[in-house]
Order: sequence, then C-alpha cells, then structure tokens
Amino acid sequence: METKVKAKLVDAAGFSRTITRIAHEIIERNRGTERLGLVGMQTRGVYIAKRVAAKIREIENMDVPVGVLDATLYRDDYRTSLRQPSVQQTDIPFDLYDMNVVLVDDVLYTGRTVRAALEAIMDNGRPKRVQLAVMVDRGHRELPIKPDFIGKNVPTSINEEVQVHMTEVDDEDAIYLVEVDK
Repeated sequence: METKVKAKLVDAAGFSRTITRIAHEIIERNRGTERLGLVGMQTRGVYIAKRVAAKIREIENMDVPVGVLDATLYRDDYRTSLRQPSVQQTDIPFDLYDMNVVLVDDVLYTGRTVRAALEAIMDNGRPKRVQLAVMVDRGHRELPIKPDFIGKNVPTSINEEVQVHMTEVDDEDAIYLVEVDK
C-alpha cells in the first residue's frame, strides 16, 4: 500500500492549540475535574490523553488519572482482517465505577474501534458516563458513534487517510491528509 502526502493539515503549533482547546472543553463539559478520568486508545490516543491530562493539570492544578486501552481483541473484525493482531498493553490504574471517562483516540473513522473500546471499558468497570475525544473526525461512519470533543473535522474520500504524527512516535507533531493506493 503506497501513500502520497496531499496536505499538511496541522503543524506543531496548531497541534498544541488543539490539545489546549480539547482540555478546556473537557473541563467545561464535566464542570471541573472531579471523578474525571482519561483512557487513551493504543497507540497515539495514549499520548494524546497524556497531553490533555498535562494541560488539564496546568489549567486546573489538578491531576486527572490516565489509563491505557488496547481494544484489539474486542474488534468485530479481528479474526478476518487483522491476520496476526498485535496486542498491546491495557492498564487502567483507577476504578472506573461512577467516573466520567473520556475515551481518547487520534482518528475516528468507521466507529468500529470505538465500539470495541466501549466493550473493553465495560469489562473493566462501570463508569457513570463515557465521552469520546478525537484529534480528527474523518467521517465514513459505519456505526452510530459521535465524538463529544473533536480537534478537527476532515472530510475524506475513500482513497484518502488522515495520519496523526506525534513526537513520541513520529518525531513531529502534525496531521497529514494522504492519498492511499489500495
């Protein structure tokens, strides 16, 4: 599968501003940080969640717990399309019971990964409510899933993808629109 960069949608400064805006929106929607926890979806969702938590700490002077979730084994297509799934760590170091949990991911596409993540969260506890934060919503939903917090809406065609790059993984903070030859 070959990719060609069509556009750099967000640079490092824009990425930082987006994290700040999402943090403010989460605080506002949850009326503060009491009983609030973030759960980042492997891989980039984890780093986004950690950055949002750091920004919330900066704004509110309060620590918000951050968990790590791998929903691979909960995916409805893991036996068919993910030949040899690479299972990563799940570590939610706080009790989910009666928490306002914000599930964090980099790109929302069909909604299938989020559906799997919701099932995984419910297997780990019973939160009061679960909200969804994504850096990019690219459309093409196959399930009725809608994010509560969106960094950027990027309508895409079926032969386009959105790639979120982060310094923790990719040596830069940026969001790219790429064309994919399938």
